[in-house]
Amino acid sequence: MYVGRFAPSPTGALHAGSLVAALASWLDARAARGRWLLRIEDVDTPRCVAGADALIVRQLAACGLQADAPPLRQSTRGAAYARALARLAAAGRVYPCSCSRSDIARALRAQGRAPAPGVEWPYPGTCRDGCRRADGARAQRLRLPDDACVRWSDRRLGERCEDVAASVGDFVLRRADGLWAYQLAVVVDDAAQGVTDVVRGEDLATSTARQLLLQRALGLPSPRYLHVALVLDGQSRKLSKSDAAAPLVPGLGALRDACRHLGVQPHGGSIAEQLESAVVQWRELWR
Repeated sequence: MYVGRFAPSPTGALHAGSLVAALASWLDARAARGRWLLRIEDVDTPRCVAGADALIVRQLAACGLQADAPPLRQSTRGAAYARALARLAAAGRVYPCSCSRSDIARALRAQGRAPAPGVEWPYPGTCRDGCRRADGARAQRLRLPDDACVRWSDRRLGERCEDVAASVGDFVLRRADGLWAYQLAVVVDDAAQGVTDVVRGEDLATSTARQLLLQRALGLPSPRYLHVALVLDGQSRKLSKSDAAAPLVPGLGALRDACRHLGVQPHGGSIAEQLESAVVQWRELWR
């Protein structure tokens, strides 16, 4: 049975780009006559805004997007993440790292690989054979296999290939401040919720190879992926809460705008009529 999900972070209200991602995942689930779940990704607690989770649920409901089960909150899932980390550690796939961001930058420059602004810095492996410093807080990193080239197929983007060792390096599973990393939490929760299909924004395509590696390391199934085109602002940048994107004003107008962005033509005079027509069109486009 098809199971999809929308997984917002409660760092503020949804914006137009968020609605596009939510609608795409909802349409894909409904077109497949499957279930659609909501997951509140509040694992990064310092960035969460009080009440934003309830606001997000209300915004979705005002656009006719109702989940088929109560939301799962990552902030309640620490024990599950700890079990996954322990399994990886028992297999020799985890090591502690004491490197700060400035340490990583210096190491990359020493290798002639100046870190570019706005681009994720690949970890140079400084602590792979033992922590560089004996004191201080330590992150937990995944030790990548010798062959970390990952091939996968996206329903929109086509065949993809990424050498994770070159692009990212050994990546963090638990941060030095004790918070769980996004990649581990997503993989564990997708498996726990039985997610078969991940439909999300194209900006998250860069996370897919890491998530596939983790799924394989933990013996978990891999869902199918569909990454939809992003909503951009006037400077051709993706809409972002951190860049003060305007909060979504939910309703029929916002829903029609999201449909147009996804290649679905507006139809009908109510939210229910628009969604009914959109499901039919989505099935023709993607199913």
